[in-house]
Amino acid sequence: MSAQTEKPNIVSQVDHLLAQMTLEEKVGQMTQVDFTVIGVQEELNKGEFIDPTKLEDAVLRRHVGSIMNAPFTPKNKALPPATWCRMQESIQAVSARSRLKIPVLYGIDAIHGATYTQNATLFPQAISMAATFNPDLSFKAGEITAREIRASGIRWNFSPMLDIGRQPLWPRLWETYGEDVHLATVMGTRYIEGHQGADFSAADKGLTCLKHYVGYSLPFNGKDRTPAFIGERTLREYFLPTFAAGIKAGAPTVMVNSSEVDGIPGHANRHYLTTILREELGFKGFTVSDWEDIKRLYTRDKLAASEKEAVKIAVMAGVDMSMVPFDFSFYDILVELVKSGEVPIARIDEAVGRILTVKYQAGLFAPSNTPIAEEGNFATPEATAANRQAAHEAIILAKNGGHLLPLKKDAKILVTGPTANLLSVMNGGWTITWQGDAEQLYPKDKLTVVGALQKQSTGKVTYVGGKRFDDPIDIAKVIEEAKHHDVILLCLGEPPYTETVGNIPTLDLAPEQLALADAVLATGKPVILLTFGGRPRIITPIAEKAAAVLLGFLPGMEGGLAVADILYGDYNPDAKIPITYPRATNDIMMYDYKPIESYELNTYNPLYPFGHGLSYTTFETGNLRVDKTSIGLHENISVGVDVKNTGKLAGKETVLVYLNDAAASVTRPNKQLKAFKKIALEPGETQRLNFTLTPDDLSFIGLDLKRIVEPGDFNVMVGNQSVKFTVRP
Repeated sequence: MSAQTEKPNIVSQVDHLLAQMTLEEKVGQMTQVDFTVIGVQEELNKGEFIDPTKLEDAVLRRHVGSIMNAPFTPKNKALPPATWCRMQESIQAVSARSRLKIPVLYGIDAIHGATYTQNATLFPQAISMAATFNPDLSFKAGEITAREIRASGIRWNFSPMLDIGRQPLWPRLWETYGEDVHLATVMGTRYIEGHQGADFSAADKGLTCLKHYVGYSLPFNGKDRTPAFIGERTLREYFLPTFAAGIKAGAPTVMVNSSEVDGIPGHANRHYLTTILREELGFKGFTVSDWEDIKRLYTRDKLAASEKEAVKIAVMAGVDMSMVPFDFSFYDILVELVKSGEVPIARIDEAVGRILTVKYQAGLFAPSNTPIAEEGNFATPEATAANRQAAHEAIILAKNGGHLLPLKKDAKILVTGPTANLLSVMNGGWTITWQGDAEQLYPKDKLTVVGALQKQSTGKVTYVGGKRFDDPIDIAKVIEEAKHHDVILLCLGEPPYTETVGNIPTLDLAPEQLALADAVLATGKPVILLTFGGRPRIITPIAEKAAAVLLGFLPGMEGGLAVADILYGDYNPDAKIPITYPRATNDIMMYDYKPIESYELNTYNPLYPFGHGLSYTTFETGNLRVDKTSIGLHENISVGVDVKNTGKLAGKETVLVYLNDAAASVTRPNKQLKAFKKIALEPGETQRLNFTLTPDDLSFIGLDLKRIVEPGDFNVMVGNQSVKFTVRP
């Protein structure tokens, strides 16, 4: 069920309910609190996480409409599905005792699977899902995530992140689908479709939440929750399209940008929240603030002179629900603002009507409002298989000098580095805990890279390293052991993190990792560099000397097995990098750079360009054709191209179709991705692929900030071929 299509009976039900509600009951629906508000203190917990008195105060006295998060913030951790279900039953039992029996909508960060449910299927993170270039896998991830949070009794998932990842320092880059608008749009849309299905009230489906609207992902200094400076043309060209697509796909909720754009905090930006989101994009669902961000208009941003003014500003800008999260201050203040006439009751009715509509659409009022069974719906063999396939397709073979890979199973491998023997480094933040760094809580049946290699090897696999990411590694021992091995697998990268905890001053690797790399490379043995982490840390001097390079990013819980399968040739790598991988920490340029960025002394010279990724076989594209050499402003054009597997192994190839507008009234990128398709080919097999480019693909944001197609020449590019066509006036 799309959040944009309200059934007539839902409209009348909402109107009927609103007419009965007191002001306090209405404002309660706009209030979201953290579990801490209803929970027992951690030191007093004996297995019953909810304090009944606190819960009754929140739901019956304060009329709270939404609760979120796992217990014991910020020490949240995953709980068994049965525990989650019991807690949800307790919450809804209390809401059923309220005067109007309005259910509570519970929200959770299930970022790459059911984050806070023990033993859930945890997929590659979004940056790695983007590397698959496989929309069907994104659909599957959404489908399985929804089913597993519903088996946990939860309906509302604060995902997907549809921010565009064009600032590599940003500690949430890995939660995005990369730097390209089209790729992020396709992958995000398919995730929503899998998660929500045709009707998100179905027993195995759940609500999604588009975040963080809008401009959050481009902080000027690279640090989380710091200012972005984005002109409206750039906003409309790069940052709004993914949200427009998510709304079209039926996402019923939107979370607001926790930072500011051009001096206006997201939670105070009426132009973004009302004029664009509601009037232009046609969003009908409700908006929710991010963590404490209404209060922060006063405490942090100094936009408001008091907390009272902050609440007024945010509500009147268009925020419907406040993630307060630790108290009832928003509730108290907003009731006072309405009674004093400073916030009109019409605005309250508008917000509450949206919230109630989504609750009805979600089936919360239905008598069958119960979780699906854990058995057959949670961490099934089919889900694990889909997760492993996603991990296989997410790991990028960036270099394979001398065809070193794949290795023979009896090869003697020395493994070293801080990311070699940990599950957490392959999963990142929002995994079991907020920061994802509690290695001791990770499932014991999942394999690290070392564990997976040792399981599959028929030869010798030796690990020299610590038990924790920051443990010192005995470099002398590494050098000595290298003498007795054929190849060295050097595993570098980042520990897990998210949000401001992950802020860093440079993309350079830590000195300890660089020293280890220098020592390993000096042994003279062939070195395979394997990296894990959420950002493109600078590896240039190491990658140039290494024989082979694998970019793992965050491949999820099956990442260890997937790496071993690729190293041994049991899986032929087919991922492509969804960002531009910089050569140096200050050499940041996206693949869709403007002509001025590569002119005279300026050059685009990344370590690995967007879309780069090797295979153990080879592919060729050819016979690129368009069906017309000239089209009208409102016509489509068809593009055809042959793809051939010219190697000796079966494999998958992603064909990327780029477009360039040769001359326009606003400078255009050198190329932009407009279509892609991933196909499997046997050795010697050729397939012809056909794509349709629409007027929207040819459009851009013009001088008047409206989307426009201008007459002129266009170039279509696939591989090393290009073909021209003309758009007539």
